Amino acid sequence: MRTTDRILELDCNPATRTVSQRLVAGFAMLASVLRVFRNRMEINALHELDDKQLKDIGLSRADLDAAFLASTFFEDPSDILTRSARKHSRNSLHRLNQD
Repeated sequence: MRTTDRILELDCNPATRTVSQRLVAGFAMLASVLRVFRNRMEINALHELDDKQLKDIGLSRADLDAAFLASTFFEDPSDILTRSARKHSRNSLHRLNQD
C-alpha cells in the first residue's frame, strides 16, 4: 500500500482589490455622501412651505424637526420623513374608513 501526502492549500489571505475596484468603491462612497447632502438641502427647502402645503404631502413641521434631530450629520433624514408621511396617510385612511 502506498501513501501519498496531500496538501490542501487554503487561500486564507484576503484577495487584494484591483485599482478599478478601489475606484468604484470610492466613487460609490462619494455618491452616497453627495446624495445625503442633496437630500438634506431638499428637506431644508421644505421649511419654506406653509403648513397647508406640508399637510398636502403628508408632513408637518414637527416631522421636519424630528427628522433633523433624529439623524446625525451623515445620515439621510429623508428615510424618516418618508416613514412619517406613510404613517400619516395610513392614519388618515383609517379615519376615513371609520366615518
